[in-house]
Amino acid sequence: MLAEYSGHGLMTTVTADPIPLVLLDYADPELLEEALTEVARIASTGAFTLGAEVEAFESEFATFCGTDHAIGVSSGTESLHLAFRALGIGPGDEVIVPANSFIATAEAVSLAGATPRLVDVDEDTQLLTPDIVRRALTPRIKAVALVHLFGRTGEAREIAAVAREAGIALVEDCAQAHGAACDGARAGAIGDIGCFSFYPTKNLGAWGDAGAATTNDPALAERMRLLRSHGEQPRYHHRMVGTTARLDALQAAVLRVKLRRLEDWNTRRRELAARLTDGLAGLPGVTVPAPVRDGGDHVYHLYVVRCADRDGLRRALGERGIASAVHYPFPISSTEAYASLGTPPLPASERLAGEILSLPLHPHLTDADADRIVAAVRDVVEGQSTPSRSLGA
Repeated sequence: MLAEYSGHGLMTTVTADPIPLVLLDYADPELLEEALTEVARIASTGAFTLGAEVEAFESEFATFCGTDHAIGVSSGTESLHLAFRALGIGPGDEVIVPANSFIATAEAVSLAGATPRLVDVDEDTQLLTPDIVRRALTPRIKAVALVHLFGRTGEAREIAAVAREAGIALVEDCAQAHGAACDGARAGAIGDIGCFSFYPTKNLGAWGDAGAATTNDPALAERMRLLRSHGEQPRYHHRMVGTTARLDALQAAVLRVKLRRLEDWNTRRRELAARLTDGLAGLPGVTVPAPVRDGGDHVYHLYVVRCADRDGLRRALGERGIASAVHYPFPISSTEAYASLGTPPLPASERLAGEILSLPLHPHLTDADADRIVAAVRDVVEGQSTPSRSLGA
């Protein structure tokens, strides 16, 4: 079936196949074949836990990020959790956490025995700012979690300076910012420690849960390595209470294959984001992502717009075969899990939660797909077409 979309100078005739929010590795036969070959190689050795493959990935990822160390772990949440533990943060301590992050940022603080101090964000960038961090400082604050949300890098250098002055640690939550530039460095190379998730949908995704931490501090790196594997070094010599949070060799093998493609994938994400932004700019009722600040970057793990009638737009796009999602529909402070904190109202985070909408964006998206998304959003907002016409019925 064919569909015609008009609007904003665009007239695109396309097949009415659905446009998914993301596409995983099965969409790239060459990548899939190469990764399966590496998986078979690892399987033939029987070396599934840590070992040479994990060490090779750690070395390559550290080089990519521009840090001295990378420590592979079992998930992004464990990367954050063990980072806070490695920093000595625990009961009685508090960590500044933006309320509009995924809950794992706060969970990791809680898992370390500390308390997240949930704060509001800048409404335009949806990130922490140095002033927000300064206003949140108290004697109990021991760290700040700077989340590079959706792939946009925050004011890491300035926030690092605030943290140093206050005598607290800076933890970069880079779960959505693999490869992003940040004030002349990479995300994960500015704070005391950077924490990454390799969940399959990430810009650099494994074939299951996986994560890593990056740091230039050898003592922090050593504690992270101990904590991820029962505090053991050497065998049966347990130097601290740790856990099982090791990166699997199979995941490391897949990640090594994909790391070689990450720069190209991020470039493509930026190109597609620019195309979407150009097409949607000026559309009443829709706010496109804010421009990237000087010295910053955006690798568009997610392409997020704001719309007052977010839910209506989402329904209409679904009727047109275009997927979307909400990241995230509730501030962490509004979740049942953290209701006991009694966090006061956070106006920017609460407004954002009611308006944000993630549109499809991934390296396999075509220019025609992007134009179809633009035309569909414009048609919905401007009332220029009906769902049945858009679906070619």
